[in-house]
Amino acid sequence: MDLINRYYAAFNAGDLEAMLDCLSEDVAHHVNEGQVRMGKVAFAEFCAHMNRCYKEHLTDIVVMQNEAGNRVAAEFIVNGTYLATDAGLPEARGQTYVLPAGSFFSVEDGKITRVVTYYNLADWIAQVSA
Repeated sequence: MDLINRYYAAFNAGDLEAMLDCLSEDVAHHVNEGQVRMGKVAFAEFCAHMNRCYKEHLTDIVVMQNEAGNRVAAEFIVNGTYLATDAGLPEARGQTYVLPAGSFFSVEDGKITRVVTYYNLADWIAQVSA
């Protein structure tokens, strides 16, 4: 669980390099409502896009793992600000949102090999459209 806690601490600190250090070179990144992105380069590109459009801080993070420590889940609250309009989504006007979310991880040799994140997109759209 230390690996996942370091990953989220890096996320909250805006430290992309520390996040990337938690990942395997061939990490599979499954994003909510999107395509699977393969590898650290694709992950970094996704993060750059997200950082341009959103400012987010995670709270109430709860991490759970199986006995082997190779499958991990996390539940958390996303506290965000919509900074710049993302393609196909409502116009950004600095709206704030609070959204429950969760992620699932696979871990091998001390690195994250798979990240899957889920949240309710309809809830997010309703919050930023209000």
